[in-house]
Amino acid sequence: MGKTQSPEEISKQLYRYDNVADKLIGLNNWGEEQLKQYRDDGYLAVEQVLNQREIDDALHAIQEMIFIDTKGAKIQFSKPSSNLKTDEERELAVRKVSDFVECDERLKAIAYHPDIIAKVKEILGDEALLVQEMALLKPPFGGGEKPWHQDMAYGNLAFEKAVVGVWIALDEATLDNGCMHVIPGSHAEGAIPHYAIRDWQICDTQIPVERDVAVPLLPGGILFFHGLIKHGTPYNLSPMRRRALQFHYVGKSALKLTPKEYKRFFTNEMTGAEC
Repeated sequence: MGKTQSPEEISKQLYRYDNVADKLIGLNNWGEEQLKQYRDDGYLAVEQVLNQREIDDALHAIQEMIFIDTKGAKIQFSKPSSNLKTDEERELAVRKVSDFVECDERLKAIAYHPDIIAKVKEILGDEALLVQEMALLKPPFGGGEKPWHQDMAYGNLAFEKAVVGVWIALDEATLDNGCMHVIPGSHAEGAIPHYAIRDWQICDTQIPVERDVAVPLLPGGILFFHGLIKHGTPYNLSPMRRRALQFHYVGKSALKLTPKEYKRFFTNEMTGAEC
């Protein structure tokens, strides 16, 4: 499934849009019940975390890196940058900006936001170490899909203890422009082999689409999620931008998986199973 399908077909068949996540309003309302919900479901969505100034600062920082000076951050384009003749073409071709925390104080302040770090530390039961930072950009009318996957299947996040993801909406993330989708409770099912198909992803046939929960968020809203939860984002076929920040944290005591452990958990090398 998916190899020759159109974006519209993939979005329709591999995601559902009629089951929307409940959301907490503000981190001040986070208590033991919410922590249990995170542990049971593998995610928790919280609106109204960042304020408008913080949102604007993040957007300005990302725009400056794309158009003026990367400051040492990495920018991933969907087509060769030498072919991009205008600012509009350049912006529409940027999929990801990464490794920016030490390049920009505005983004660093969000990565180490004391209220966010406090909740991550509570989830981990350990000191939180930042191990990845990215801005994920879906331009209008064609922003790419991120197929269903587990974040810990990516080598830099392959730890022997759980990683916590923090996904922050900078634009409104809607059902139409590529908001996050999750399979509740799937983190408890453990690691699953990934395959190089449209991306490094779980085989489409292994996704229980009937359990999919969409997580639309307003600007400044956050999704906290377990590194083994199955999640993905469909194409943005709308006229709206969908820009987000994503950080990953791990406990200070966590160790990386060995190459053999990684292969056993996240690839089909040991079993030969095919997608």
